[in-house]
Amino acid sequence: MSSLDRITVQGLRLWAHVGVLEEERALGQWFELEATLLADLGAAARGDDLGASLDYSRLITALQHLARTTVCRTLEHYSERMLDLVEALYGPVPIQLELRKCAAPVAGFSGRVSVTRQRHWPAALAGGRP
Repeated sequence: MSSLDRITVQGLRLWAHVGVLEEERALGQWFELEATLLADLGAAARGDDLGASLDYSRLITALQHLARTTVCRTLEHYSERMLDLVEALYGPVPIQLELRKCAAPVAGFSGRVSVTRQRHWPAALAGGRP
């Protein structure tokens, strides 16, 4: 890839039925997503042409639908479904995402838990945060 232009979606809050505990899957809970897609945005910038870009509104809408329809146990599986969705929308574009569980049900813990996943991500950028 010759360009390192990025489209980043930050702070996307999603209500999904994901968790190891049956109660988490039954009731649902909040997740937060940050996703970065790499693309050559030059043509879109020069021509003011959304068709030459990756329309992030399509991504957000599709992720919201996925959240409403997903029931699974692990963040890893949920993030895999997100990566599959991105590939279905845009083809094999480089993507990195961080999926955070906003309130993990662990006694005495009030922080967040997250997984960071990549697909088609350049080796030169591996290890970098979205």
